[in-house]
Amino acid sequence: MAEASRETWITGVGIVSCLGEGPEAHWQRLNAPPPPPDSTTFAPYVVHKITPLELDKQIPKKGDQRQMEAWQRIGTYAAGLALDSAGAKGNAELLGRMDMIVAAGGGERDEAVDAAVLSGLRSAANKGTFLNERLMSDLRPTLFLAQLSNLMAGNISIVHGVTGMSRTFMGEESAGVDAVRIASSRIQAGQSDIALVGGSFNAERKDMLLLFETGGYAMKEPYAPVWEREARGGGLALGTLGAFLVLESRESATARNAKPLARLSSVQSDRVRRQPGAVAASLTRMWSAIAPKVTSGRAAILSGASGAEPATAEERSWLSSVPALPVRATGTYVGHGVEPQFVMNIALAAIALGHQKLPAPASPFEAAMDKPLSQVVVTGVGHWRGEGMALVEAAG
Repeated sequence: MAEASRETWITGVGIVSCLGEGPEAHWQRLNAPPPPPDSTTFAPYVVHKITPLELDKQIPKKGDQRQMEAWQRIGTYAAGLALDSAGAKGNAELLGRMDMIVAAGGGERDEAVDAAVLSGLRSAANKGTFLNERLMSDLRPTLFLAQLSNLMAGNISIVHGVTGMSRTFMGEESAGVDAVRIASSRIQAGQSDIALVGGSFNAERKDMLLLFETGGYAMKEPYAPVWEREARGGGLALGTLGAFLVLESRESATARNAKPLARLSSVQSDRVRRQPGAVAASLTRMWSAIAPKVTSGRAAILSGASGAEPATAEERSWLSSVPALPVRATGTYVGHGVEPQFVMNIALAAIALGHQKLPAPASPFEAAMDKPLSQVVVTGVGHWRGEGMALVEAAG
């Protein structure tokens, strides 16, 4: 019979974003003034564009690169970085039993078809009939297949040889929260020894900006940091990023002499109706499960606040009720990457713990922290639905 609970260690981190590639690049940029996002390519919208990647380093075959869309290349690249970090790259026996949980949205659309449909809708006598006819005749079956979210898991399996249990979650921010929660739960329950968990998001897409604009979420210039957007109605400064973790039981890591980067002690998830006060109530419920483990003075909060309102204002108000824990909002630096945002923030928490230090403040709301850092509470509040919280601790 499996043990009732085992420790979940983070033994690998693979991240890419506008800040660069890998832990050290991110740590250096997090301790400098936030880089301004791109406000010209997709004007009037602002986007945190990813650093250029040398794809050959993690996806050596040109044929593999060509058959992937950008979001798949980013995710497959970040997954390779995580495997390298964990010392698992090329270990056929380990990769053969490594589970994989991917959090991803759909692929990239045919912008010409979308534009033609939207233009035609304006003058169509029967908009429903027009839309059905155009979608049936204009969309190629191959285009639909290229949008399937589980293609990322397939490409990671092909390129890197990860062939254990595989799952793919869709559902915006909640997908990333539950990917981590389920992977950790399986390890703690003895159902899994090691798992590759993460995803990617390509913000540099007109169709994606259109999607968020129609919902009233896309941020337009001038840019403002996450905590300073409420006065102008809020908004998402989307960011292209890829983030993967290797989660592993303590026993598995010890057996192969892998050193932990941090310990993932708790992952909570929720999904509430966004009525006034619901976000604060959700955060309070999740916090109640984590708070008894938190040591005041040595802990901080890494917030995944998106900038969307009223969710961000409610989270900020709730954070003010936990004054003993200084806060940092990573969205000010990397933008909002939706599905992999929670994974990215856990990775950044592990990096900060490795340095025993919280990154520099980037807002008057973010207090300084002088004491050594040993615990990080990661929050994730979706732009319209889905909440999560995790406790990441130093591995010593």
